[in-house]
Amino acid sequence: MTIEPVRDYATMSSVGASIIFDGVMRGISSGRRYNLGLATGNTMISLYDELAEKLNRVKADLSLLSTWNLDEYSLDGKSAVPHDHPLSYWKYMHEMLFSKFDPALGFREENAHFPDPADPDAYDPAIAAAGGLDLQLLGIGFNGHIAFNEPMREDEISVEAFGALPTRVLPLSNETIVQNTAVTAGGDSSLVPRFAATMGMAPILAAKKCLLLACFEEQTAPLKAIIAKGRPTPFLPASYLWGHPDFRLVYTVDKIELNVK
Repeated sequence: MTIEPVRDYATMSSVGASIIFDGVMRGISSGRRYNLGLATGNTMISLYDELAEKLNRVKADLSLLSTWNLDEYSLDGKSAVPHDHPLSYWKYMHEMLFSKFDPALGFREENAHFPDPADPDAYDPAIAAAGGLDLQLLGIGFNGHIAFNEPMREDEISVEAFGALPTRVLPLSNETIVQNTAVTAGGDSSLVPRFAATMGMAPILAAKKCLLLACFEEQTAPLKAIIAKGRPTPFLPASYLWGHPDFRLVYTVDKIELNVK
């Protein structure tokens, strides 16, 4: 585990973009496909801008890049929101990253994957068949969730069972709806769908590398709780990352004070 405090959002974005760029380039320079797990939200906006610029500058062979997003929203729990929905993660990724790739680099639409609320069970086998995730980019919810794996009590589910959760469709917690209303929906709760297909804990934890970025003051409490707990607990889903063999946390000291040595 590596914990890296940085000055501010701009620095966090540059550090994160460099980590991902280096991983992608090492992978594709060997002539193999690189499987990159992606996250969304305000945390990642500048990172994606810098990542696209870096890849474009070196004319990377993006035909060898496959991306696997953590989530996609659903209005009814049975199908994905339309691509033109204001909060569609398909829309977000195309606007924030994929459209910024130089078309000459060969990134393929069919290599951009999202969990499908109509068939969530297909996602984990597809990731495994592709060789597993080389790197998974993550944020952390204000209640400690990663992806939309929401906190659960240990009398509801065992530590082992929570860590083995697969990709699935689930209703969003009221706390997450409130958070997303404020952070991504401009204060309009009606825009936030009540369901999402989310990558499970199992494929996230199976990634070769996990990179967690944090830059909101509200993320201080769950991060402190996770460090204090010192073990995985379903009540703090991100706590499972502390046991990952190659986990890196990058956080901004202008918003988050952890006092980690």
